[in-house]
Amino acid sequence: MHDDLVDHLTRSSPLSRGEALRVIQDVLAYFDETTEDYVRRRHRELQAQGLVNSAIFERIRADLEYRAVAPPELTLRQVRRIVYG
Repeated sequence: MHDDLVDHLTRSSPLSRGEALRVIQDVLAYFDETTEDYVRRRHRELQAQGLVNSAIFERIRADLEYRAVAPPELTLRQVRRIVYG
């Protein structure tokens, strides 16, 4: 899985093939969160830092603009509609 990316990382960094694969898996797992899971997790983290909800909600909203999150699961019909309109 992701052999081309593993190859790129091993050529462009001191990582071994196994290390590159682990890095890729860690990054993909990090961005595999749904929007809802991300919002809930960040709310808990920011609340634990003592922020109030009004500040937390603004921060989460702003962060979501720049965060890659897992896309919604698409049905085959939805995929076809994306391709063919």
